Amino acid sequence: MARYTCSFLLSVSIKNLQPSLIELLHSSGLDVQYYTPDYVMAREFPGSIPFSKLVTVEALIDNTTATESETRMTLVIKNEELPLQLDNHCRQVFDYIKQEIEHSRYWNLIESLASSI
Repeated sequence: MARYTCSFLLSVSIKNLQPSLIELLHSSGLDVQYYTPDYVMAREFPGSIPFSKLVTVEALIDNTTATESETRMTLVIKNEELPLQLDNHCRQVFDYIKQEIEHSRYWNLIESLASSI
């Protein structure tokens, strides 16, 4: 299973982060399937790639440390594909979503830390 994670510290209030994140995921071609005030889950639409390569994006919004102007969010992007190649489909989607979050007009990026598992 390919799995990539990234933590962000964003200059945005917690009440504005979730709706903005949902809009960003929709505009990135993902289907938001479930969300709560501190969690968002989206998936790629089936059809253009094999089912095992469909990527799931999970965003965990940390409401325990959020302030009026800063919110921490952790992103987990995964699929069932074995990451046998460095530049696999899951990694490509991860890099794209990470870049979209880092350059979004909805907030200012304060800090970003990425890793692969």
